[in-house]
Amino acid sequence: MDVLSDVIATMKAGHAKLTRSRYSGRWGSRYGPYPGAGFHVVLSGACWLIPPSGRPARMSAGDVVLLAHGSVHGMSDTPDRPLEALPPAPVQTDTLVGRVTHPTLAHPGRSFDDTLLLCGAYRLGRGAVHPFLRGLPDVVHIPAELGRRHGELGAVLGLLGTDTLEDRPGAQATLPALLDLLLVYALRVWLEAQCPQEAGGWCAALKDPAVGAALDRLHRDPARAWTVRDLAQSVGLSRTTFAERFTAYVGRSPIAYLTWWRLATASRLLRETDAPIASVARQVGYASEYAFAHAFKREHGVPPGSFRRAAREAGGA
Repeated sequence: MDVLSDVIATMKAGHAKLTRSRYSGRWGSRYGPYPGAGFHVVLSGACWLIPPSGRPARMSAGDVVLLAHGSVHGMSDTPDRPLEALPPAPVQTDTLVGRVTHPTLAHPGRSFDDTLLLCGAYRLGRGAVHPFLRGLPDVVHIPAELGRRHGELGAVLGLLGTDTLEDRPGAQATLPALLDLLLVYALRVWLEAQCPQEAGGWCAALKDPAVGAALDRLHRDPARAWTVRDLAQSVGLSRTTFAERFTAYVGRSPIAYLTWWRLATASRLLRETDAPIASVARQVGYASEYAFAHAFKREHGVPPGSFRRAAREAGGA
C-alpha cells in the first residue's frame, strides 16, 4: 500500500457523513470545528469560502476544498460576512455515507443563482490521522480548472454530481466509492500541481526518490525488522544522510514512523478482520503479544481488545 492509499484508509476508519444542501438568496453557514477531515464540492452555482484566517476565496461549480484539520470555516453567498456572524450549519443526524439531505434556505437579496453543495466529513479517532494529513494546509482549494486539466478528478466530480443530483438507483453503493476516489484524486492534484518539493515536509517526502522509496518499503512490509541502516542501504544513501533527510521531511525518525504505521495497520486489521490479537501482533512485526498490546494502548488509548469491541459496536450502530 502506498502512502496516499494509506491516507485514504485512515480517513475511511472514521464515521463518515455526506450531505447535499441547496441554497438561494442571502445565506451562510458555519462548519466545525470537528475531530476529523472534510470537504466541500460546488456542484452548481457559486459561493464564497470563509476560511479560519486569511481572505475569503470565491468558489465556482467544479471547485473542491479539502479541510484536513476540521478547522472552523464558513460557506456564504458573500465574502463580507465575518465567520463568527454565520449561523451553524444545520445538524444532520444521519452519518451514513450515501444518504443525502436537501435543506433549502431561501432569503431575499439574491447574490448568486441557486448554489448546490456536496459536503462530506470523516470523524477520526485518536491515532487515526495520518501525518500526511497533519502536514496539509488548513484549507486546500482546488479550482475547477485544475480538475479539468486532471481528467480523473473532473470525471469523478461529474459522476458525483450525476448521482447526487438525480438520486439514481444504486447511489448507496456508488457514493462511498466515489468519495474515496474524490479524495485520492484531489490529494494527487494537490501534490502534483500545488505542492512544490521545495516546500519541504510531505511534499518533499513523497517526491524525493530516496525518502519516497523508503516509505514505500515500510508500507509494503511493516512486519520486517527494519533498521535505519537497512533502509538507507536500500535507497543508496549513507545512514546519517538518509536519517536526517527522512526526519526533516516526514517529521519523525524512520523507526518512529515505522512504529506509527505498524499500529495504524494493526488498528485496521482489528476493525476489519477476526484475526486473533496475537496474529495481528505478528502481522505488524511484534513477536510478543504483550509488547504489542502495550504499544497499541500507548498510541490509541485503549488495549487492542477494547479497540476492536468499540469498533464493532460503532459499526453496528
